[in-house]
Amino acid sequence: MSKDILFEIGLEEIPARFIRAAMEQLKDRTVKWLEASRISHNGVSAYATPRRLAVLVKDAAQRQEDVSEEVKGPSRKIALDANGEWSKAALGFARSQGVAPEQFTFKELAGVEYIYATKSSTGIETASLLSEGLTGIVNAMTFPKNMRWGAYDFKFVRPIRWMVALFGQEIIDLTITGVKAGNVSRGHRFLGKEAVIAEPALYVEALRSQHVLVDVKEREELILSGINKLAEEKSWKIAIKEDLLEEVLFLVETPTVLFGTFDPAFLNIPQDVLITSMREHQRYFPVFGEDGKLLPFFVTVRNGNAVSLDVIAKGNEKVLRARLQDAKFFYEEDQKLQINDALAKLENIVYHEELGSVGDKVRRIRAIADRLAVKLALPASAAAEVSRTADICKFDLVTQMVGEFPELQGTMGEDYARKSGEADNVSKAIFEHYQPRFAGDAVPSTQAGLVVSLADKIDTIVGCFSIGIIPTGSQDPYALRRQAAGIVQIVLEHQLSISLQEIFAAALEVHESLRAEKHFTPELRINLYEFFGLRVKRLLSDNNVHYDVVDAATAAGFDDIVDVVGRSLALMNAVTDVADFKITVDSLTRVSNLAAKAAEGAVIDPALLKEEAEQKLYQTWQSIHDPYREALAIRHAAEALQILSGLKEAVTGFFDSVMVMAEDEAVRANRLALLSGINADSRLFADFGKLVW
Repeated sequence: MSKDILFEIGLEEIPARFIRAAMEQLKDRTVKWLEASRISHNGVSAYATPRRLAVLVKDAAQRQEDVSEEVKGPSRKIALDANGEWSKAALGFARSQGVAPEQFTFKELAGVEYIYATKSSTGIETASLLSEGLTGIVNAMTFPKNMRWGAYDFKFVRPIRWMVALFGQEIIDLTITGVKAGNVSRGHRFLGKEAVIAEPALYVEALRSQHVLVDVKEREELILSGINKLAEEKSWKIAIKEDLLEEVLFLVETPTVLFGTFDPAFLNIPQDVLITSMREHQRYFPVFGEDGKLLPFFVTVRNGNAVSLDVIAKGNEKVLRARLQDAKFFYEEDQKLQINDALAKLENIVYHEELGSVGDKVRRIRAIADRLAVKLALPASAAAEVSRTADICKFDLVTQMVGEFPELQGTMGEDYARKSGEADNVSKAIFEHYQPRFAGDAVPSTQAGLVVSLADKIDTIVGCFSIGIIPTGSQDPYALRRQAAGIVQIVLEHQLSISLQEIFAAALEVHESLRAEKHFTPELRINLYEFFGLRVKRLLSDNNVHYDVVDAATAAGFDDIVDVVGRSLALMNAVTDVADFKITVDSLTRVSNLAAKAAEGAVIDPALLKEEAEQKLYQTWQSIHDPYREALAIRHAAEALQILSGLKEAVTGFFDSVMVMAEDEAVRANRLALLSGINADSRLFADFGKLVW
């Protein structure tokens, strides 16, 4: 026999951004508790709305499973004394396991006999475990922000107002912060009433009758179908941003899609401003025409039914009108601000107390960007665009529009710069220098944009590292990992001929010259290199490169990002042909192992190569040495690997017929020098010994 378990925690409205994680956490903790308690079941479903978190366990066993397990104790030698009696160690083991010594058995493990105790435990009734188990689950839950209420020390995401806890039709005896669990839930705050849950299986339908859809997936499908139906009827394109959909999903219990309008005169404001105002302030979905241009309509989702939707629409239109009036005012006022006046205001904005003002940061960005432009050999016209972009890239931070909508930094800079007469490439680069803003975002397309983006990001990273702000664990308040990943992505996608060390050098030189207080240690460059190494490895892993291939390729260096990615992909292609490529790998690994015994700076003397096999190996290596290195120099990794693989037959023949560690010291040293030279070449590509077959 089995019964369902239902546990619902009724709360004051939970912030939408916390709900999905809380729902999944409740489910995960419930599953783990059931497993630890040895209660079998047929699955756990999780539900959530703004006012509740719930789990439903299907077919939970009415009692724990019986358990019998063997526990290994001391070895026979330790367990028995000289007289064959149980030693103190054995008796102590018996007490700790709750068994009599007579119950011990002996078993052999790796050639040694040990005593084993068999522990048996009879399962108890599930009903007797539920109260303590569910209380423990609630107490263990964590949230980004917690609340206390009343005189209770207990903390939770929001105050608990009711609970439903059922094992079949039986109410579980459970009380938290004075709230006693029962079988009565609450419906929609305005449309519904209390709902009696006769048994767990009726939970979803009982709340549906009170205008609450507890199934998250069902609510999402209802919202999407309503939006898509409206789009089809009106021939609209309705932009559904995933994070906005997620937020709306957890703001409503009964979703109803509706639309409203706004004055077309507001379309004179930049499209991004209108979209941001609608999304961020009002949680509206913007509407576009077939040509991709914004239309004077919006789509929203009501937490209720379809009654009086026209009244609801008018109320939303009134609120949006006020928001757009504010945006219009900010936009018009901002255009009265001259760029030079805006730049002067940056001197009064503290970037970091140890790194100066935003004006100081802009000067560092300009100096770093100029150095990078030289490294990348940009033409004079492009270098001039880089300098101008760097000088004004942050001016929009003091505008009213960015003050209201920080996410529009760069967007407003581009618009205002263009209206102030700046060149198109410079204006566009102001927006692009923030890219990529997040994983999967586009990289800058203009030369000025990509160079200033690199300069801005490396300035932030070097500045933070120099004052001890280095990400640890999950802590990364300045998003340095994202900044580093952005640098890696830009260099890779544009195939830039610049190394990490050159980027570091540009930033370090500028910080040392422009900052009064110096915080630079010899370890700083090492820390930077290791930090970026982790970002490169993450990039490769995200592109499905096997961990051993990542380790092998990066062991040969990752200073040139384009190069290490090329070598990794070439290795990934090669390892698919296991039979053939494994011979190459085994040969080069054996070369590497013996090459470690060569004297430092050993020089090969061809006259000492007496054996035919060693002469052939030397000649083969000499014939591929230059082409191989040339292929690497121009980043033709697949070609370089193919050339290097040409050594395998000569290496195999060498090891089959030549004694490397010859008695003659000169011959031995010469052969080791030969292997050392070959190894030096192969290690430019990868540490082949790290590949796992």
